[in-house]
Amino acid sequence: MNRPDQQTADRIVIAVFDGLRPDLVTPELTPNIMRLAARGTWFRQARSVFPSVTRVATSSIAAGAPPIVHGIVGNAFYHRDAIPDRMFDTSDAAMIRRVEEHHDGRLLAADTFGDVLARAGKRLAVVHTGSAGSAHFINPRARANGHWTFSMHGAGATQTPEAVEQAIARLGPLPERELPRLQELAYGGRVMTEIVLPELRPDVALIWFNEPDTTFHYRGLGSPEAMAGLREADKAFGTILDWVEAQPDAERITVIAASDHGQISTSSIETLFDAARESGFDLSAAKAIDGASLVATGGISGEIRLRAGERGEIQRVADWLMRQPAIGHVFSRDRNGVEGEIAGTLSLGLMGTGHAERQPDVMFILKSSLDQDRYGLPGLGAMTPGDVPLGGGMHGGINPHELNTVLILGGRESGAMSQEPAGIIDIGPTVLGLLGLAPAASMVGRNLAQPARKEARITRHSAGAGVFAQHVDVVEQDGRRFILGGGQ
Repeated sequence: MNRPDQQTADRIVIAVFDGLRPDLVTPELTPNIMRLAARGTWFRQARSVFPSVTRVATSSIAAGAPPIVHGIVGNAFYHRDAIPDRMFDTSDAAMIRRVEEHHDGRLLAADTFGDVLARAGKRLAVVHTGSAGSAHFINPRARANGHWTFSMHGAGATQTPEAVEQAIARLGPLPERELPRLQELAYGGRVMTEIVLPELRPDVALIWFNEPDTTFHYRGLGSPEAMAGLREADKAFGTILDWVEAQPDAERITVIAASDHGQISTSSIETLFDAARESGFDLSAAKAIDGASLVATGGISGEIRLRAGERGEIQRVADWLMRQPAIGHVFSRDRNGVEGEIAGTLSLGLMGTGHAERQPDVMFILKSSLDQDRYGLPGLGAMTPGDVPLGGGMHGGINPHELNTVLILGGRESGAMSQEPAGIIDIGPTVLGLLGLAPAASMVGRNLAQPARKEARITRHSAGAGVFAQHVDVVEQDGRRFILGGGQ
């Protein structure tokens, strides 16, 4: 039975920096994140989930569990029962409403820390500068919970449009879109320090900064534009720290800084799906389903599902993938906890992605390395064609620089650097534990303010067929599993 921890905080403030790699947290670029680290604990081995994409990570933060539990298995995926004619784009507010209706408001199929807070009579307020989908999944039942979510995409991108109306009435129109998103970052910081923290005074306040992720994608990880976006996000975070420090009860307000995933630079664009069609597969990677027997999504990683036809087609396409030079990993539905049901593949369950009802038939990851990009930052990988240019940043795989996240818990063990296993699934349980609340039964993460119960164990899991070989390294502790990386 889950038991509550002793309450050690009255209020909690969370700042998430989308896409931020820990090696870019420096005194020069992010003095305010470093300021928090100097009086808290920095979990240097913190990890995202697989696939390491934003809406999956957002859902994992909210649910305190990986996608095998909550069911958001990709930024886009084929959800035949809810949207048979199109790929489900989890950033699209209209599609989310359609699929939520299909699931009676339980699209995210697990309790979130927002749900637990609401049952305890506590409030969560969110200021979100990212996509409508990300704003939704961080508290997917915000309206029912009596909570407050502001979206930088406007009143139509949140369940609580009054939050946007309140901000506009006080601070003026939402800023025009630009790259980097400097004005949006500053506006979000003002919503926090002028409305949320002093007036709404929620038990938990969360701000999601869309930088450095956005500009990483389109200008490159080390570009001057991306560095400007990161500095501005840190500056806005600094105004929040200033506000907290000025409060008479500052010692009872815990601040958490985190990122949802990292990024690596794209070194090649692989026309994988064109090659599949040339090899005789009836496959569509388009947003609209065109009657093809196989449907797919791409990026650094992607999924393939059988839409119609014989199951043997899945075996055949998986075998084909394992013969492609650009492929690093292939996964299929679980067979024994480590191997997939298709010979040579690893298990989607092992990766934390094998949701019983929504898992794909096959997932793949294109190869990546620890080689340096044009800016001297380690991490290069291939991707399928999309709107990110060659050399831009991407994520979605298991390269260590995609998986390693920022996670700093303020006010605990000042200046400590923890090497303990930790990750984004621990954020929700930590928030609840600090407030003296027990986690939801579906939560897998733990309260990082308390010591771990068991020693960590690192294991390498391998599979292969013919000349294809792959492995994944995982660390396990206290019922949690984090992916450290993998290779061939």
